[in-house]
Amino acid sequence: MFNATLGRSAALSTVRPCRALTFVTIAALFGMQPFLAAAQEATTGSGNQATNPETGVEATGADQTTGAEQQEPISAEAGGGARTGNWIDTWTASPQQDWGDDFFAAAGIPRSLRDQTIRQVARVSQGGDRIRIEFSNEYGEHPLVIGEAHVALAGEDGAIETGSSRALTFGGEPSIVVPPGAPVWSDPVDLAVEDLGSVAVSLYLPEVAPTTTWHNDARQTAYIGAGNVADDDAFEVTQTFPSRIWLSGIAIDASPETRSIVLFGDSITDGDGSTLDADNRYPDQLAERIIPTGAEVTILNEGISGARVLRDRMGENALARFDRDVLSHPGVDTVVLMMGINDIGWPDSALVPEGEPAPTAEQVIQGYQQLIDRAHAHDLRIIGATLTPFNNAFEGGPLEGYYNEEKEAKRQAVNEWIRTSGAFDGVIDFDKVVEDPQNPGRIQAQFDKGDHLHPNDAGYEAMAQSIDLGLLGVSQ
Repeated sequence: MFNATLGRSAALSTVRPCRALTFVTIAALFGMQPFLAAAQEATTGSGNQATNPETGVEATGADQTTGAEQQEPISAEAGGGARTGNWIDTWTASPQQDWGDDFFAAAGIPRSLRDQTIRQVARVSQGGDRIRIEFSNEYGEHPLVIGEAHVALAGEDGAIETGSSRALTFGGEPSIVVPPGAPVWSDPVDLAVEDLGSVAVSLYLPEVAPTTTWHNDARQTAYIGAGNVADDDAFEVTQTFPSRIWLSGIAIDASPETRSIVLFGDSITDGDGSTLDADNRYPDQLAERIIPTGAEVTILNEGISGARVLRDRMGENALARFDRDVLSHPGVDTVVLMMGINDIGWPDSALVPEGEPAPTAEQVIQGYQQLIDRAHAHDLRIIGATLTPFNNAFEGGPLEGYYNEEKEAKRQAVNEWIRTSGAFDGVIDFDKVVEDPQNPGRIQAQFDKGDHLHPNDAGYEAMAQSIDLGLLGVSQ
């Protein structure tokens, strides 16, 4: 599942494991000394100020702990004074790599920014009085120079609430050079954000900044302005697009009892088909049910439109990104897995190279078993969600062939295993929630975005409302 019309977008450096640099990345880095020197001069030498309080290294054997225990609370030093807290992620956007020019879907964002500001809006799940912001250069081949960054309470149409802007620092400095392959977290900043409140994060990029680390299907408008307007309440917008660039996480200083639930999936978790800027993805609507109960829980959306269990392309495969997007989060104790329809639907379509073999239902299930074992090794509960109907998906368009009867048989086999194997710690039957009872295998018309695969706002609401909150450890 994916959105073919959108373009590309954007780990607590302290908590998410960083991938090893490739030879190409290392060569690029060492070939950039003049650029680095100029960047450091332009940013007051702040490249040496990045912090890395934790590594997020996975424990083994007798050292294994629960998801909440394996990540200690993050501490940061800002302006020379230590400021500690119980930092829990309250919002996330899984970073993706630029998928290249050989992919059929064009990128809808600029290839780079220079002497420009980007402002991005994100709605948190649980609020707090202190927050930190994460930026990722995970797929960059060159250092990313952040000249200035601000966070504020979001207003309308890219504006911010007057008086709410807070300058972000990194080890006490207002700027930072982010190495290729690396994430960074800002120092803590005092900003009271309500539960389900929206913040605007503004970045000024003084040097050429390739947009190779992004999140495609953000369902949220990003705003570009000329020059450094990061602290302006409003600015003249030169470009907009519905993707994220570099912004990958927001954390709050939470109570020690706070825990996280990760929703790990593809475009149906990412919210393809929901209204732009309306926060109507199923994870958003689930948060709207959970937060008012008073439960100390954050809801993290780690969906990537186009994601697959077994292969890369629109984001890394599920087995490759499970550590970063699930296990690394402080306080996580439950993960909901909904992925696999793209493994089934992509083969023999324009989405894959000619001749790429189609996985069997058994191979998709093997992938599930790997994720289940890894979740259980970290004392996480893992809930399986069934794959929703896709009869005649993309019929009559360039992606026709995504559905056929053989693929439907694979979906049915996978769903049967999810429901009956007992391998998951619980099951959410989204298939039955949105399926047309008069036309099995088809999504109900009232829930259909129009491509016969992705739900619309009403479909996502039905999915969120169908979930037994007790399954997630939330009392009603």
